[in-house]
Amino acid sequence: MDDDVQPMTDKPFPPIVSLEEVRDLEGVVFCDVRWYLDRTPGRQKYNEGHIPGAIFVDLDEHLATLPRKSQGRHPLPAAASFAASMGALGISHRDPVVAYDDSGGMSAGRLVWMLRLVGHNAALLDGGLNAWSTSLETEPQSRNSVDHPTRDWPTDLIADADAAGLAGSSSQETLVDARSGDRFSGANEPVDPKGGHIPGAINLPFAENLDAEGFFLSAEDLRSRFETAGCADGDSTVMYCGSGVSACNNLLAFEYAGLGRARLYAGSWSQWSNSNDRPVETN
Repeated sequence: MDDDVQPMTDKPFPPIVSLEEVRDLEGVVFCDVRWYLDRTPGRQKYNEGHIPGAIFVDLDEHLATLPRKSQGRHPLPAAASFAASMGALGISHRDPVVAYDDSGGMSAGRLVWMLRLVGHNAALLDGGLNAWSTSLETEPQSRNSVDHPTRDWPTDLIADADAAGLAGSSSQETLVDARSGDRFSGANEPVDPKGGHIPGAINLPFAENLDAEGFFLSAEDLRSRFETAGCADGDSTVMYCGSGVSACNNLLAFEYAGLGRARLYAGSWSQWSNSNDRPVETN
């Protein structure tokens, strides 16, 4: 072992880590999870330049199953399918993972949330690709496939449409929409069948977890943001977005703020808005 390389930590990562905390740790797998709503290929951006040694993780291929109107644009894959994808990427259950993108953790948060959901040591890189100040590399990286055991999704941290609807109508729960304000209000809806939001939801856009430089606010400021909006703790909070992706940023920020682990409505607006039987609010 080189003198300037630190041994891999046995201490679990917090949900969000700085580059300084992990850059020199041995054994960390950096994952590039760039994905764009306008369908710009994330792999293309990865090939143009990525953190040295990072592998590319495809949101559509590795972190979701096929889109269906009844389930949304990015349904959670079966636990066994997710484990197989991680193994094929060369990520064992012992490998600590640090994920990043270039959109404020919008897509990389999904990988981190999924891994943490099944007890894997994983964190979101604060600042994303912009945190890396030295040269990027363009050579694609890969790892040898490994066995990755299947761990079932914990049902207490995943909400379905009925649970989301109940959270919106309950005085004891808070339903949080992570999309931008114009999509929440219904003024703009670029991808889903109708605009608006689930009745009773509050709007906390994930992008407002970040400062002007694209780094996360302090844990104290994040806690204040969520508590001021009425979020008490994880047990009473359900989060959603367009398709269960950017809400993971809010979920990680919520946990980082010391408020516990809230539930994700994975189908999110892309599932909810595809049913004429579900009510919609606009404002």
